[in-house]
Amino acid sequence: MKSLFALIVLAALLGAVSSAQAAGPSVPLDSVAIDVNNEASLQRGAHLFVNYCMGCHSAQFMRYNRVGRDLGLTENQVIRNMVFTTDEDGELVSSGSLMTNAMTRAYGNEAFGKAPPDLTLVARVRGTDWLYTFLRSFYRDESRPLGVNNVVFENVGMPHPLWELQGWQEKRKDADGTVHLDLLRAGTMSAPEYDRAIRDLVTFLSYLAEPIQADRQRIGIIVMLFLLVFLVLAYLLKKEYWKDVH
Repeated sequence: MKSLFALIVLAALLGAVSSAQAAGPSVPLDSVAIDVNNEASLQRGAHLFVNYCMGCHSAQFMRYNRVGRDLGLTENQVIRNMVFTTDEDGELVSSGSLMTNAMTRAYGNEAFGKAPPDLTLVARVRGTDWLYTFLRSFYRDESRPLGVNNVVFENVGMPHPLWELQGWQEKRKDADGTVHLDLLRAGTMSAPEYDRAIRDLVTFLSYLAEPIQADRQRIGIIVMLFLLVFLVLAYLLKKEYWKDVH
C-alpha cells in the first residue's frame, strides 16, 4: 500500500513538472473580464475570428448555424458575414457546415513548421487570461522566419494576424529583466480599442469552448436558489419533528 501511494505521489509530481515545462517560461498574465452573455461582444468577436483567424485555424467542432442561433443572427446574416469557406466545386459551404477551412495539415506543416491547431477548445486549454495576454504581446523580431515573436509564447510559429489593427511593437528589457513592449508603428486602432477587440475575440473563443456555459451558469443559480429554499423548509421540518424532544 505504501509503495502504491509513493508511486501515485511520484506520478503527480512528474505530471506537474512536465506541465510546467510545457507551459514555457513564466510570464505575468493580464486579467480579462469576459461576459459570454454579452451578445454584442460575442458578435464582434465572431467577426474578428472569421476574418482574421479562420484563414489558418479552424473550429471544427462547431457549426456556423449553431453560432448564429446563439449569437442572435439570422441565417442570411451568418451566410453573408461568416461563411467564406468553399467546397470542392468552389461554392460557399452551407450554414450547417462545420467551421473548417481549406488549409491542409501538410500545407500548414510546410508553411509554418507545424499545422495551425484547431481553436474550438483553446480557451479551455489555455485559459482566457493567457489568450488575452498572448494576442496583445506580439513584437517585431527579425531573427524569426516570419519576422515576429511573442512574449508569452516565445518563438511562436505564426505571424501576427492582427498587426493592421494593433500596429507593430518592439521588445525592451530593463536592467532588472522586466520586459516592456513599445509601439513602433500605430495600427488602425488605438490601444484601448485594440484591447476591447481582443476581449471580444477572447469572449467568443470562450463561448466556442463551452457553448452551454451561459445556460449552465443560469441553471446553477436556479439550483442554488432551490437548495436554499429546501434548506429552510428542511430546517423548519426538523424543528417541527423535534419540538417535543428534550
